[in-house]
Amino acid sequence: MGKNKLLVVEDDAGLQKQLRWSLDAYDVVVANDRETAMAQLRRHQPAVVTMDLGLPPDPDSAAEGLSLLRQILAAAPDTKVVVLSGNRERAHALKAIAMGAYDFHQKPLDADALSLVIGRAFYLHAMQQENRRMLQIQSDSPLAGIISRDPGMLKLCRTVERVAPSSATVMLLGDSGSGKELLARGLHNLSPRADKRCVAINCAAIPEQLLESELFGYEKGAFTGAQRQTLGKLELAQGGTFFLDEIGDMPPALQGKLLRFLQQRVIERIGGRSEISIDVRVVCATHRNLKSMAEEGRFREDLYYRLSEIVLTIPPLRQRSGDSALLAHHFRNKFCAGESRSMLGFSPEALAAIESYSWPGNVREIENCIRRAVIMADGPHITALDLGLPQPDGEDDDLNLRQARDAAEYRVMIKALARVDGNIVRAAELLGVSRPTLYDLMNHHGLK
Repeated sequence: MGKNKLLVVEDDAGLQKQLRWSLDAYDVVVANDRETAMAQLRRHQPAVVTMDLGLPPDPDSAAEGLSLLRQILAAAPDTKVVVLSGNRERAHALKAIAMGAYDFHQKPLDADALSLVIGRAFYLHAMQQENRRMLQIQSDSPLAGIISRDPGMLKLCRTVERVAPSSATVMLLGDSGSGKELLARGLHNLSPRADKRCVAINCAAIPEQLLESELFGYEKGAFTGAQRQTLGKLELAQGGTFFLDEIGDMPPALQGKLLRFLQQRVIERIGGRSEISIDVRVVCATHRNLKSMAEEGRFREDLYYRLSEIVLTIPPLRQRSGDSALLAHHFRNKFCAGESRSMLGFSPEALAAIESYSWPGNVREIENCIRRAVIMADGPHITALDLGLPQPDGEDDDLNLRQARDAAEYRVMIKALARVDGNIVRAAELLGVSRPTLYDLMNHHGLK
């Protein structure tokens, strides 16, 4: 395996030679000005760059170096830039860090210390690339988008896997933004119908007078403006899965027609006279309490029982221990890549705010919050101010395993692992135990 490419931007010939000699573990590529550096960056695509801020034509100023840094991060956001600076240039080095440089090393050069910093930079870059690869693998999986370590949520995913191969009608219950559509598509993708279409319709988003034609279709001339035959969503889902989102908002007049379809599996287009057989697997979802609505007469009781052959309840994010921090890390990685930004971290205050907030909008709310924070963050870390969340009251949770027992031990462990994005070393430090102890406890509780 070849050496890792390292771009060294330095206009001093003596320092160039010293850096080549001390960094012989890498395939060193040298540039002595901004134009050459950008050409080498495009040609070799190095994971790590070291650069002096004082570059020609004005080596006594940091302006050229800072401009180059801005160009490098715009062209290759994941590149780790290590700035070399003298004592008098410390303020410039700190400015470079605020702009997105990975680290800085103070002159005169300490070869061992610089090699350590560069080694860490290469390691971090490799981990980020691996993380992207794993995200891509996950995006191709049947339950793509379900990010959780919560026992209740993991149990629900296992239930989805067991239910998916059947043809039973499934009702998904959960708050808005909790992931009902993701699970509905997971049911489809894990079923024998996966090679057919999964067609979704939101009953709350379509006016009542249009919903019937959307569901069942219509014949030419059925009403004013019906200039051609149009198939309904049920017919378009033939052989596949039909997902009725927000079924609790379906008008009473249509509830009877939907019940007839579920009982007989045939439809008639508006204006049509022939029955059409439809073979679809029906999945529905709502954030409403349909059972109470049925008891109060606001939803057909016979339709409710027909739809609820299998009922799956999705826990809200506030009840999923540790998942808010886990999702925050996931969405940060996703949006840093999507917005072409260098990888950002979370400040301790930001993580505390994420964990203490109740997230009434669930996963959708945290996704939007992290995306906004990634765009607004002005430095290398996302702060509590970037998130715009209320500050937590009182002290942060105590995550010392020595003071926890049984269920509390398990809950604290998954919360700690979520906070540090699954990093065992940092989780052990946070919990106040050794790595072997944490591994033993994880095995004991069935955590992977």
